[in-house]
Amino acid sequence: MEVLRTPDERFSKLVDFPFTPHYISNLKNYSELRLHYIDEGSRTSKYMFLCLHGQPTWSFLYRKMIPIFVNAGYRVVAPDYYGFGRSDKPVNDDVYTFDFHRNSMIQLLINLDLENIILVCQDWGGLIGLTLPMEMPTKFSKLILMNTALGTGEGVPSSGFKGFRDWVNKTPDIDVGRLMLRGTPILTPEEVEAYNAPFPDYKYKAGVRRFPNLVPTKYDAPGAEISRKARDWFQNVWSGDSFMAIGMQDPVLGPSVMRKLRKIIPRCPEPLKIKEAGHFVQEWGDIVAERALEHLKLI
Repeated sequence: MEVLRTPDERFSKLVDFPFTPHYISNLKNYSELRLHYIDEGSRTSKYMFLCLHGQPTWSFLYRKMIPIFVNAGYRVVAPDYYGFGRSDKPVNDDVYTFDFHRNSMIQLLINLDLENIILVCQDWGGLIGLTLPMEMPTKFSKLILMNTALGTGEGVPSSGFKGFRDWVNKTPDIDVGRLMLRGTPILTPEEVEAYNAPFPDYKYKAGVRRFPNLVPTKYDAPGAEISRKARDWFQNVWSGDSFMAIGMQDPVLGPSVMRKLRKIIPRCPEPLKIKEAGHFVQEWGDIVAERALEHLKLI
């Protein structure tokens, strides 16, 4: 397997991201690869927040939420999927599959022995993350949901998603920072560069290119069956509390998709609607984190 590792100097000028990088290289079945994660806050707190990012971002996306959770007395773990952020990046597009990503997160949770998890997820953070609680039900306590879904392979993909997938397939050397700015105009030039930092050139972007094509949009697609099992598990078994925030300007995983997800999650409350936010709701993360802590009675 040909693997690239983004040089550390690419991350030397990150803004508002003072967190110590942590690395793990001995995940079961991933011994050739090094995975990066943020691990902040008290190891003895009752709950810990597991923050899972999506495409084309990395743990930098959670920079506005992590301090709020930590200052409230909790532990926060925010990994970078393989192919993203500071984690290693296999060069071959075919390495990246639904199970490749999902199983890496399962192995990380086992390795770090995380308990009383509050899953914080958006985009692929939910497509993968929402299949995890049924796998290890005693580990998960609560959910914070933002512009995401379960990829059950049922229904017709939205025109917004199909348009985005087609664009990615025609644009193999994606300008990640420019894509982020287009969806989140409030970003500063320094923040745009932070989103570009993991990807010095085309060869580092296989993971970014692959994610849209991994969304289970057909009934028999990889990941669809386990996503349907997760849906049924939530509807029939899940007893935890949840909080939902929606970026209302998202054309891909916006209000209509989130209404469907809300019906799947028992007792999911009326969502926090952020009118000006698009797909990347975490860029309004201070608001989301404070409201989530309040609703979940964690402060």
